[in-house]
Amino acid sequence: MKAARFYKANEPLKIEDVPQPKPGPGEVLVAVRAAGLCGTDLHIAIEGTIPTMTQPITLGHEAAGVVAEVGAGVSEWKVGDRVAVFPNIACGECYACVSGREALCLKSRILGVQADGAFAEYLLVPARTLVRLSDSISFEVGAILTDAVSTAYHAVVCRGSVQRGEAVVVIGCGGVGHHGVLWAKQRGAAPIIAVDISEGALRQAQEAGADYILNPVNADAPKSVRALTGSVGADCALEFVGRAETVTTAMKCLKRGGRAVIVGVGQDRVALPPLQAFVGSELSLIASLGFHRADLEEIISMVDSGKVNVSGSVTETVPLEQINEAMRQLTERKGEQVRTVIRIESLRNNSSFA
Repeated sequence: MKAARFYKANEPLKIEDVPQPKPGPGEVLVAVRAAGLCGTDLHIAIEGTIPTMTQPITLGHEAAGVVAEVGAGVSEWKVGDRVAVFPNIACGECYACVSGREALCLKSRILGVQADGAFAEYLLVPARTLVRLSDSISFEVGAILTDAVSTAYHAVVCRGSVQRGEAVVVIGCGGVGHHGVLWAKQRGAAPIIAVDISEGALRQAQEAGADYILNPVNADAPKSVRALTGSVGADCALEFVGRAETVTTAMKCLKRGGRAVIVGVGQDRVALPPLQAFVGSELSLIASLGFHRADLEEIISMVDSGKVNVSGSVTETVPLEQINEAMRQLTERKGEQVRTVIRIESLRNNSSFA
């Protein structure tokens, strides 16, 4: 089978023939139809800021496709079932897994980082990672639901508890932050203020539902947020960048009693405001790590029922053979695209997986 293999940072991925895996007990082989191209893939392949467990490794963690083969003991899936793949291969036994918080499993492996991922014709995963994909949802949309959309949902809904009528600031409006705007809109937040240094990302945020856009290069974001909220500040600030200065900005945008939800991951050390101000204003600083399998199930249900529409988030689709060019363009045109999706075309003519 064909797979896009990562060997070394800042070198092109190699499209190679690799052995097709065989599912063991409890495993399922998925014929990948679409795989989202994420910022994490760029951090690994181009910037070298995220290490992989092994090299070479097949990248890609946002996958949708059809079941091609099932291993022994798998009764809930059959060949031809349409599926989205939860990208976190958790142990299934620890307190986090048992309580439905798989993202917190200490033994978890992420597809495309610690295990071979989705930029390939086939993907081997435990059956418990699969979520049924409705016929009404395209494979391209199904793929981006498995990270870009779900991570933002977890931050806005599960960790941020954003409510109707609340003022929300979204800092960093790339692929995940863009969907932070979308989910805040879906929750009825108002006003929604998008903050980014990319004019392209800000335009996309407006299309997703932002009421106001701010470029911190040209404006003081905390002062502008207060001006837009009657000198009060935001109920919730969502940070999708992962830098000390943007976390500080998020805290400064809050009203008394407000909450900052930090999604961006980086190596920066972050200092709290002076405790007198932090405690005296009863601020909340909340971390949000990925998402859980139940989140993905809920999102698929919402997309299927029409409660939320993310079809516009797939801004480009390219075949696997053009993945290196797609990564280059995504790096050079940051902010202009919400999600690029890799199509795995070689399987489309196989009637066994219709």
